Amino acid sequence: MTRVPNEPPERAELLRRFQDELAGMSHGDLQSVLQQLMAAGQPRIGVDSFDRPIPLSRRRERRADVVTYRVRVDITDTRPPLWRRLELASDMHLGELHEVLQVAFGWTDSHLHRFGSGTGYYGRDTEYYLSPFEVDEGEVGIPEGEVRVDEVLVDPGDKLFYAYDFGDDWQHTVRLEAVLSREGPAPRVVCTGGRRSGPPEDIGGVGGYELHGAATDPTRSGHAEARAEFADMYGPEVDPAWISSTPFDVAVINAELADLGPAAWPAGDLPGPLADLVHAVRDRREAIRLQRLIGRAMPDEPTVVDADTAERMVRPYTWLLDRVGDKGITLTAAGYLPPAHVEAAVAELGLADEWIGKHNRENQTVPVLALRESARTAGLVRKYRGTLLLTARARKLRADPVGLWWHLAGQLPPRSRDAREDQAGLLLLIGVAAGSTEDLDGDVARTLQAIGWVRGDDTPLTSGDASVAAHGTRAMLQRLGAVTGRRYREPERLTPEGVTLARAALVRWPTGR
Repeated sequence: MTRVPNEPPERAELLRRFQDELAGMSHGDLQSVLQQLMAAGQPRIGVDSFDRPIPLSRRRERRADVVTYRVRVDITDTRPPLWRRLELASDMHLGELHEVLQVAFGWTDSHLHRFGSGTGYYGRDTEYYLSPFEVDEGEVGIPEGEVRVDEVLVDPGDKLFYAYDFGDDWQHTVRLEAVLSREGPAPRVVCTGGRRSGPPEDIGGVGGYELHGAATDPTRSGHAEARAEFADMYGPEVDPAWISSTPFDVAVINAELADLGPAAWPAGDLPGPLADLVHAVRDRREAIRLQRLIGRAMPDEPTVVDADTAERMVRPYTWLLDRVGDKGITLTAAGYLPPAHVEAAVAELGLADEWIGKHNRENQTVPVLALRESARTAGLVRKYRGTLLLTARARKLRADPVGLWWHLAGQLPPRSRDAREDQAGLLLLIGVAAGSTEDLDGDVARTLQAIGWVRGDDTPLTSGDASVAAHGTRAMLQRLGAVTGRRYREPERLTPEGVTLARAALVRWPTGR
């Protein structure tokens, strides 16, 4: 090898070693090295969804330290400007930033989105970062979950673009205003300011948003004309005020942003049914909220129940098993418990205040009927030729309160052929295990709605709908003393032993059947 004049000796040594490496390679190895060297100096091969060559990466080196970025996010072409100011951790990934922007503007994450870095969102030099859906669909580009904010925003004035709902084409510009030091355990993101309400979904983009704003604000010029145009567009029967926007409220936004923190239990680490439930939720924010709730519900240590507590809690079931006994109970022609047994259950279990009526017919005394049905569902009693009999399992557990307690925990929520009832029961159980004290049915309805359930007329589920769907689970929890408020229409309250039972059920349910 001839040395180039004035070439540094260390460079010559590197070239000599490289030549020696090449000399030992096969023809195929040499071709592979040549292809890699050629690719290193060229744009990535392929085209994006705009059918243009993918440009060289615009990403820069990540910061060694984590700082706070102050950014202002504007929705393009709104007058007056619709914007939010955020302070966020510089090591945030774009997938996280997507969730933040959804909360900040009140979006529902029901449409596609995409980030872009370049001179403009539709610029020829723009590099796009793809949503998980686009990655699954085979789009060419970089997954947003692999890109950090500090790779695309470095110096004040730098911009990042975010498009939401490719039909309405909501264009957001994220502009870095300042790089601030990060003191102590600062929140991952906070909203510090903003202007105007977040737009309604599917309103028709900026034009529809501005028309909606003028049609609902009598103080704005052109209000009457806007209402007339709105009626032409959506129909005279549609009141513009009925189409709700999201009022700007920094406290509400920050409360929701706080819920975007890491879930205590990643879905992949949950027992099968719980993971399936989380994955069924379509709204990302609601899925995160559910994961955090599950994190509070799962026990930190193995569940232990003492014999006295178990005996007290399972007493209604022990009473029924003793009442059925070895000979069984002959049911009425309609398949119900005879009046004498119904009256005995009401008197001896203290059920008189739970239901109205004479308490002598099982089909009209719901607490007694629910007790027997839940015992049947739990595999403790069965019908045979018009007789109610104990199962083999019940005969083993009849004198074992702790064993019966664990068996019943493993049967919560009771099995159903209706997927909504199964999910509602599991959600109610999670709420009890987490010690939730307010509006359990409302929370269940909210999550069922996020899964995709609606009423028969396509309107949102109510707390009453959720209560009906979770009735079987609530009936068992009431009989076991996990929830009180057993008087007719008395407010519901949780008990400490009920929380323990629900936590045991969440751990045992996947294997307890």
